[in-house]
Amino acid sequence: MTSGLRAGPLPARRTAGGKLLAVLDAFTRERPALTLSEIARAVGVPLSTAHRLVGELCAWGGVERDEDGRYRVGLRVWELGALAPRGLGLREVALPFMEDLYEVTHENVQLAVRDGTEVVFVERIAGRSAVGVLTRVGGRFALPPTGVGLVLLAHAPAEVQERVLAEPLTAHTRHTITDPRRLRRVLAEVRRTGMAISDRQVTEDAVSVAAPVEVSGAVVAALSIVVRGSSPAAVRDFAPGVRAAARGIGRTLASPGAGWRAP
Repeated sequence: MTSGLRAGPLPARRTAGGKLLAVLDAFTRERPALTLSEIARAVGVPLSTAHRLVGELCAWGGVERDEDGRYRVGLRVWELGALAPRGLGLREVALPFMEDLYEVTHENVQLAVRDGTEVVFVERIAGRSAVGVLTRVGGRFALPPTGVGLVLLAHAPAEVQERVLAEPLTAHTRHTITDPRRLRRVLAEVRRTGMAISDRQVTEDAVSVAAPVEVSGAVVAALSIVVRGSSPAAVRDFAPGVRAAARGIGRTLASPGAGWRAP
């Protein structure tokens, strides 16, 4: 029976720094706490080497040891992650607009950026009575099924779009778009309208509407609202507010005093 850890021994000539990064990479959303033996197997090194690597990371603050002897990612990694311009800087500018949108709707409000062929959620405000979502801050998801992902994919470089379209499209529900030709048409419509709607593509009871955050003509992020619904009509009334908030975030990011620049 497999452990569910990221498998595969490291190349023999991997540097010491590469091995330290591999230790951090062994932690996942599904496995946030690992024993030393599990880390050794995931990284592909002897237990003694894993002990040394984990010791270095513990001393630096990259991992922490629980009372039960398991290891978790440390606060030092969180501190470094907060320095990423597409994380903290974008989040600080966007939060007031997201909070206003939430106060008006009391629905899930999400902000995301693209990293390769995945969407990364940098902020989320969740309504207590709103529909449940699978996303979390710092979490990753495939681009095509989500509203924010459709926006980001529609405005991604052509080579990124072709890479996504060439891979099998995973069906999360019976509504998920799995036909590349249909997805290509949807992306064209997103570019034409400036909006994206994901109709129950991730879960059977959630519909989202998303808009691009643009700075100097470049799409740097996407903003969405996710509501409970059974058709695109569920988000029709929310679309103008999402579009206005996304534009406000973009204008603020582009202002001279924002101190933010796209990577």
